[in-house]
Amino acid sequence: MRAVVLREHGGNDKLRFEADYPTPKAGEGDVVLRVRTSSINYHDVFTRRGMPGIKIPLPVIIGLDVAGEVVEVGPGVTGWNVGDRILVDPVNRVEGGLMGETVNGGLAEFCRARAHQLIRIPDRVTFEQAAALPVAYGTAIRMMSTIGKIEAGEKVLILGASGGVGVCCVQLAKLAGAYVIACAGSEEKGRRLTELGADDIILYTKDDFMKAIFERHGKPHRRRFVKSGGVDVVVNFTGGDTWVKSLRCLRVGGRLLTCGATAGYSPQEDIRFIWTFELEVRGSNGWEREDITRLFDLVESGRLKVLIDKTYPLEDAVEAVRVIEDRGVFGKVVVTP
Repeated sequence: MRAVVLREHGGNDKLRFEADYPTPKAGEGDVVLRVRTSSINYHDVFTRRGMPGIKIPLPVIIGLDVAGEVVEVGPGVTGWNVGDRILVDPVNRVEGGLMGETVNGGLAEFCRARAHQLIRIPDRVTFEQAAALPVAYGTAIRMMSTIGKIEAGEKVLILGASGGVGVCCVQLAKLAGAYVIACAGSEEKGRRLTELGADDIILYTKDDFMKAIFERHGKPHRRRFVKSGGVDVVVNFTGGDTWVKSLRCLRVGGRLLTCGATAGYSPQEDIRFIWTFELEVRGSNGWEREDITRLFDLVESGRLKVLIDKTYPLEDAVEAVRVIEDRGVFGKVVVTP
């Protein structure tokens, strides 16, 4: 079968399109699906580069998010039939492991998955929409709703708002009734975020986002009997040099939500802001199965848009990974074998 294979860690040149990779067979408790769509996430970039402390068996086919049709059902599998439209939960919650990292993922014509990882795709949800959900939108809904508990009337600053996680965070914050301030790298992305519902845009290529918050919403301060300025929530999954600035944007009692560190996991810290302003830092790690179900309901009802910016054939999937790494997208990038 055709597949995009990683045989050694490094730059994007380490990903290879191969036309004759072995086609998987269904074993006990497995199904094999014909991949209809796989979406690219920044985690795929980390897998390609290699991650400290995580041993990845090579060679491996990358691609966490996989949607397709069942073509083979292995022994011991019940409830699933050839032709069923399925989404694979990338996390193996029984034996452990992750699609596209510890086992072969979605950048191929066929993919093997454990039957307990399968989620049936509703009729009114496309393969492309389904494949875009687990890692990005699943992470977003858990961070914003379950962990972050965004409420109506709150001011929410979202960094990285134009990526796969970010565009979902913007929509979820608006659905909760919040005032959304989105950071974008270009006027075009700012325009599209406004169309998505953002109330205010900060172009971080032109303005320091912290200073922009101070100018537009006041500098947080705490004096006797007076608490004013800043925002209620900052969504920061970039880390790096944005971390302390994010803390400084928060009002007294504000919340910083994080689910990743794409720009650096060991940022400078200044804990004075945490205790002085009684801030909360809430971490969110991935998603649960019920988060995917909630997303399907939101997509089916039309309340949540799945934004797909670019679609690539499997032969050009290496370029799709490069585009994600260069942050040249608005929403999701998908690959269709």
